[in-house]
Amino acid sequence: MLEIKHLKTLDALAKHGNLVKTADALFMTQSALSHQIKQLEDSVELKLFERKSQPLQFTPAGKLLLQLAQQVLPQIHHTENQLKRLAAGEQGRLKIGVECHTCFEWLLPLLRPYQAQWPNVDVDIAGRLSNLALPSLLKHELDLVITSDPLESEDLKFEPLFSYEIQLVLPPNHPLNTATHNQAWLQPQDLQHETLICYPVNEDKLDIFRQFLTPHNLRPKATEHTDMTLMMLHRVESGRGVCALPKWLLDTQDDFKHLPRKRLGQHGLWSTLYAATHSADNAQHAPYIHDFIDRIKQTMGN
Repeated sequence: MLEIKHLKTLDALAKHGNLVKTADALFMTQSALSHQIKQLEDSVELKLFERKSQPLQFTPAGKLLLQLAQQVLPQIHHTENQLKRLAAGEQGRLKIGVECHTCFEWLLPLLRPYQAQWPNVDVDIAGRLSNLALPSLLKHELDLVITSDPLESEDLKFEPLFSYEIQLVLPPNHPLNTATHNQAWLQPQDLQHETLICYPVNEDKLDIFRQFLTPHNLRPKATEHTDMTLMMLHRVESGRGVCALPKWLLDTQDDFKHLPRKRLGQHGLWSTLYAATHSADNAQHAPYIHDFIDRIKQTMGN
């Protein structure tokens, strides 16, 4: 019966060219090596090489088995290394689900230095899953979800990443930013006559609704939707409405720094992002996942 040890022996014979050097390389006696080769030849009922030639010349049957060895042994070696890295927590999958539009602005720049540190981790970011991200995590289809909606669940662990303020962006010369409206912050009723430009997600996922307007049973005059942050700001600049975006994001938009901003509420409107992992997987203890979460905290928590 053909075994891996036979393939290793044939590969070593091809590399070293004679029985003496091959036996030394395999830490075997020459007689033990000869016996192993004889057993293999008896098993396949074919002669594998010409013993009197220097270096050894493989027969057609020997060449066929040598070709198999040269194909299979590197795959075995690669798999063994993968298993070692998995055991050491250095290799694995990190499939990330994202529930917020603005997360992509800071998430994608983190990936290059992360992949340089963890080259054996297969990283993928799922598309915008909306309400499906956490259910997908529960089904083990994702390894990590970035969300602002922690749940009471024994199966999921939610770890705070960072908090940020959400500010209202106004068109130039907007009445809410004139001298007659000298209050440094806005109240919910100030938005009743405004068109609010926002992302196309459920209103209960938008902090300006669930934390600011809805608790007071108030709504803006109208809403418009766009997937793109830059398009949202362009619309505000052209006077089509107002929008609410994270302060950290607005601080990076040099082309729109001329647009006035207002705090929402006397103490500001704040939100917190969380890293959700599956408790049963112990995924949160994998070194590469722990490092990714720490990178987010260090980058965005400052």
